[in-house]
Amino acid sequence: MVVSPPRSTATAEGGEALDATLSPECRVPGSRLYTLNRLAAVKAALKEKRPVRVLAIGAPAASAGASTSYPVKLESALERSIPNVDVEIESRGLSGEVASGAAERLRTMVAESEPDLVIWQVGTHDALARVDVGDFANALREAVQWVKSHEIDIVLVDPLYTASLAEDAYYTSIVKAVKDVAASEGVPLVQRYEAMRYLAGSGDKGEGHLLGKQFRLNDLGLRCMAEHVTRAISLSLLQPDLATVTGTAVTPPKDGPRAAAPGPAGSGQ
Repeated sequence: MVVSPPRSTATAEGGEALDATLSPECRVPGSRLYTLNRLAAVKAALKEKRPVRVLAIGAPAASAGASTSYPVKLESALERSIPNVDVEIESRGLSGEVASGAAERLRTMVAESEPDLVIWQVGTHDALARVDVGDFANALREAVQWVKSHEIDIVLVDPLYTASLAEDAYYTSIVKAVKDVAASEGVPLVQRYEAMRYLAGSGDKGEGHLLGKQFRLNDLGLRCMAEHVTRAISLSLLQPDLATVTGTAVTPPKDGPRAAAPGPAGSGQ
């Protein structure tokens, strides 16, 4: 297995290193971009030299006119980052779906696609629908536990960022809930909200160069998201088997057997 290691040559304001493996317009400091954890099922697929099966859930929210879909961009980015490996991505996102609405759908999707990895964009639609934060967190946690109980890896991608909602305490509480679940369940997180906020503040275009109309990612936004997800996966694959890495800190994993939840709670963006 060959995965590109961290490589930082540029420096952001405040002294944080920017990852030079990302496109210049997508570069974000690692502390703003991801928290990392082990991906045992993906590692097993790589060792067995078979295609890595990925199930992408949560609506990609692409604007009209995007040149290529998010799954295509993600598959291309992953195959560039992990040489000589075939990646098979099946996208099952539904526009507008909230986390509590697709428990049985997730069960069915997992049974049909038998993925090694689930990538879940979650929280945006729940936040826009003003779903109760506690209910959202419980639904997300149960679903993550269910996926893990079937020896499938999962990566979470938190909500979109826009300046119009940056001061909305409810919206940011949903973002925090995703981060908290990722941390408590020991799964990688792509901090899309923080990454987009950083990119929006690093130029004079705001989030307009990443978002199109109706709160949907434009072509560049989709490409950056594919690169960011890929980077989190690639670096998670480099994590030692007996440690969990969050940013630059290394902490031991939780002890004890993994408990299966009674069932998942679905997917949303």
